Amino acid sequence: MLSPQEIEAVEDILFAEPWGEDALDFFGLHGVVSASVVGPTLLDAKAIFLISTGLDELPEGGVPDAFDNAVSKLADDMTQLLNMGEAIELPEPEDGDPMNALENWCAGFVDTFLQNEDAWLESDEKEAADLLVPMLALSGLFEDEDFEKVRNSETLSQQMADAIPDSLTDLYLLFHVPG
Repeated sequence: MLSPQEIEAVEDILFAEPWGEDALDFFGLHGVVSASVVGPTLLDAKAIFLISTGLDELPEGGVPDAFDNAVSKLADDMTQLLNMGEAIELPEPEDGDPMNALENWCAGFVDTFLQNEDAWLESDEKEAADLLVPMLALSGLFEDEDFEKVRNSETLSQQMADAIPDSLTDLYLLFHVPG
């Protein structure tokens, strides 16, 4: 688990010039790392940095050490939880809007899925697609009528949010446990 200081250092990197306007926040980054861990393609810190900042290429100095260390720590913690049969816990905002934080988390997760969509849908497209529905619906990235209904209903949104930890575990099992 990252300390508040580590989270702050990562957010300072994410919101730095010149990419800060297009970057994800910590919740979005957590979603990116979660997708990397549970999905079929484990991404390195460089790929995660590019997705998280919206950049096409690394800045001159490469990936900042604080970012690299935080991503490694997050990924290791998530993998350890999943290997022990426990669910990944999504970060909770200390203040502000929990649904906005969840939307940002889902957007980061879905962005990562879309980068490697073929690999995600290769082995069992129907099961993977079914397990991705909560993240897709709550990401706010799609103008789908059904997803809009979910986002506009507090009850349906909460049901989808509650389904995410189990979906993450099931995705991890789908891609990382021999059938």
